[in-house]
Amino acid sequence: MSETYTVTLDRIVDGRTAVLLLEEDGETVDQLDIDVTMLPSEAQHEGAVLEITVEARELCEVEYLPEVTQSRKESAQERLDRLSTRLSDRE
Repeated sequence: MSETYTVTLDRIVDGRTAVLLLEEDGETVDQLDIDVTMLPSEAQHEGAVLEITVEARELCEVEYLPEVTQSRKESAQERLDRLSTRLSDRE
């Protein structure tokens, strides 16, 4: 039986190990370290959102979700802009 998860690439360590954060309901619940070569080349950057499929405790598929990645970047930028505006209003 296979299971599919949404993960976010947190960082790449020593250029070889990708640290993926497993998310459920918007919260990080686990971490998975994999060889960076298992990631699609366009997804080898911090903040990339991926969908992984695991079967028999083995990673068998990794798919990059560029639309979700972009949406999360835009959402984070909007929050930063609102915070910046609030801080400016206080001065």
